[in-house]
Amino acid sequence: MQDKVIVVVGATGGIGSVLTRKLLPTGARLVLVSKQESHLSTLLSQLGAVDASQVLALSADITDPQQVEAVMQKAIAQFGRIDALVNVAGAGILKQYNKIEPADLDAMLDLNLKGSFYTSQAAANVMKEQKSGHICNVIGILGKHPMAMASAYCASKYGMVGFSKCMADELKRFGVKFTLFYFGGVDSPFWDNAGLKVDRTKMLRPETAADAIVYALSADPQAVPMEINIQPESHLFF
Repeated sequence: MQDKVIVVVGATGGIGSVLTRKLLPTGARLVLVSKQESHLSTLLSQLGAVDASQVLALSADITDPQQVEAVMQKAIAQFGRIDALVNVAGAGILKQYNKIEPADLDAMLDLNLKGSFYTSQAAANVMKEQKSGHICNVIGILGKHPMAMASAYCASKYGMVGFSKCMADELKRFGVKFTLFYFGGVDSPFWDNAGLKVDRTKMLRPETAADAIVYALSADPQAVPMEINIQPESHLFF
C-alpha cells in the first residue's frame, strides 16, 4: 500500500471516513473527495497533523462530469498517477413505488448511478493509459437483492452493477480490475434521511465495511477479488 495513490469519493461519510483513517497509516497517498468542503475540513482536523504530500482534499459534485474530470487531473498533478478509486458516496430514498416523486428518482440516479459512472469513467481513462488500476464500487446488497420500498434506490444500484461489469470486461486487457462490494445495512449517516426506521444496533459497523475495502486494495497484484458480499446476521439475503 506504500505510496499507492487512492481516490476516495465520499471520504467524509460513514464508511469513507473510517476507510480514510485505516488507509492513512499504510503510507498510501490519498485524494479525499466530498461535496461538502466543511465536511472535508472536519475530517482533516480529526486526522490531526497530515503531511500535504500524502493527502489531497478536494470538494466536488460528482454528478457534474466536468468537476469529476478536474478531480482526476488534480490528483495526477499532485501524485502523478491514480492506482485505485473507491466509490463510497451514495444516498438512499426508501418509499413505496407510488410515492416516489420525479425528484426522488432523479436524486437516486444522479448521485448513485451517474456520479459513480462519471468517477469510474474518468479514473478508468487514466488507468488504461497506465496499464494498471483498481476500481472499487460500493454497491450495497440492494444492488443484488430487491427489497420493498426501494424501487428507485435499487434501480440506481442495479445500474451501478451493470456498468461496472461492462467496464471490467472492456478494461481487463489493460490491467484495470474492478471489485464490487455488496454490504448489507451499515450503521452510517446513510440512514439519517433514508425514510425507513431500522434497528441500527443490528447493522454492520462501518469498520467492517472499511476492512473489506482495505483487504481488496491490498490484495496480491495478480489477484482479483471481484465481489465481496458481507451482510449482518440478523438480515441475510441468499
